[in-house]
Amino acid sequence: MVFAQREGGGGGVVAAESRLWPVGDKAGWTFGVLEWSNYKPFRAGDVLLFRYPPGAHNVVQVDAEAVQDCEIPGNATVWSSGSDRITLARGVSFFVCGFPGHCKNGMKIAITAN
Repeated sequence: MVFAQREGGGGGVVAAESRLWPVGDKAGWTFGVLEWSNYKPFRAGDVLLFRYPPGAHNVVQVDAEAVQDCEIPGNATVWSSGSDRITLARGVSFFVCGFPGHCKNGMKIAITAN
């Protein structure tokens, strides 16, 4: 593994290479993906790849309250290409499908990146 020192006084060491994670593996971003992220070693800078049929789903980044309630805030970031790449920040990130009923039927995930 190659490491790089951050410039500008951050003092943290970060991995120089990120990993691409296809969400849901071969099934893609679909119903039942809720536990897909369990026990995966996500790191800040890794990229999530959400694959799904455009027009059938989307990806919405939300906060902890919105993911629990499956309510999409008006200012949420929405992706809808069917092949969305989202770079993880350090901490917990939450994603849901914004189509009516999809989140409540299990199209949501929480990702913790170290």
